[in-house]
Amino acid sequence: MCHGQALKYGVENVLPVQNTLIHFYACCGHMDVAQKVFGEMLIRDLVTWNTIIDGFAKVGEMELAHKLFDAMPQRNVVSWNVMISGYLNFRSPGNALKLFREMMGMGFESNDTTAVNVIAACGRSNRLREGRSVHAFLVKRLPNMSLIIDTAMVDMYSKCGKVDLAQVIFDRMPNKNLVSWNTMILGHCIHANPVDGLSLFAEMVDKCRQKDDSAVNFGKNVKIDEGNLIFPDEVTFIGVLCACARKGMLIEGRNYFSQMINVFHVKPNFAHYWCMANLLAKVGLMQEAVGILKNIPTDEDMSRESSLWAGILGSCRFQGDVILGEQIAKELIEQDPRNFSYYNLLVNVYSVAGRWEEIARTKDMMKQRGIKRVPCSNLKDLKEIVHNVDVGCKLSKDSKKTLRFYALKNSYSPLRFLDEIDALVKKDERSQESSTWYGLLDNAGDSVN
Repeated sequence: MCHGQALKYGVENVLPVQNTLIHFYACCGHMDVAQKVFGEMLIRDLVTWNTIIDGFAKVGEMELAHKLFDAMPQRNVVSWNVMISGYLNFRSPGNALKLFREMMGMGFESNDTTAVNVIAACGRSNRLREGRSVHAFLVKRLPNMSLIIDTAMVDMYSKCGKVDLAQVIFDRMPNKNLVSWNTMILGHCIHANPVDGLSLFAEMVDKCRQKDDSAVNFGKNVKIDEGNLIFPDEVTFIGVLCACARKGMLIEGRNYFSQMINVFHVKPNFAHYWCMANLLAKVGLMQEAVGILKNIPTDEDMSRESSLWAGILGSCRFQGDVILGEQIAKELIEQDPRNFSYYNLLVNVYSVAGRWEEIARTKDMMKQRGIKRVPCSNLKDLKEIVHNVDVGCKLSKDSKKTLRFYALKNSYSPLRFLDEIDALVKKDERSQESSTWYGLLDNAGDSVN
């Protein structure tokens, strides 16, 4: 429709319009159309080149992206960042670091995005020496480093096994946000002594209590929207439960899981159930562990959030975890080959193990068998409706049908159903800042403008 309007009004050859069309088609995953628009352009500027390269990088076509990058008549820092983040996102940190060295050799100035990407590449590839060199370079260049760079440094040193150095940086940070706390907690819980991670979690919660004694009370519910207090989220509890699983702390693990749901109102996802199952298996409660894995609620198939926790759990291997999960999931599929949730369990198990080829095979099998998530079966459908409705407007028939289906499916009373909608909207608003931060640490990409 947008492209048609551009043709209708004769502005299809205006450079900013063409750049926007490339960006539009790239965001929709239609790189063939984006490339066609690019090929038909008589005049191209830096934004044009950065946009098309960014599009190919985001769909994993790094070979094509690199060919276009090499053909650019000129480059800027965004051009380099697009390529570096592209290689980083598609599990090639070595190529990301190689590009960074090339960038420095050609005299280009880096920015915070470059720094975060390069630090992340060092952490993911366990290149401690190179990470230290980047750190020294940044200290000389930036006397006062930004919060996101400090947090990235904490993450890098933790992944390289130097959690003590990460703790020093964390302690010296003048300001900390939720992502900073989570990064340090995960560093201890996954890469070092889990008990230190649990102590840091207790310190985090204690700071909330000190700021507002009424906000955090383990005997009562927490009002998450209280001021600017930093409350633990789903990522925090992944670290906490992972720590309990590593140490075999059954009582503590059960208490934290209950606290997560009943005190902090964090909805458990696959990662939390996975940690609990491994904790139970470690202490010999195999029957209960199998029961948890068999009954994990299904929300979404490999969403952005599940990719995030898959990356986190990928660093925290439990003894025999993947074998057990794979066996259970396959047995469930054999018993009920039409059940979407069982395939979802298998995909999630492979995600934790980093077995991407198996994930692709499983998804192909689902397509061949016509396995899809049942519409209106979870909060995602409700969320899409709520966020597309303006105050005072009337719901469409389809929207009313979906809301009615959801309420009946969950046996909600009208009041409880309205509370659910309100909580969903508030949760989404509350999570926007932290999800942006996690995205920057995990995928520090620039705007192509």
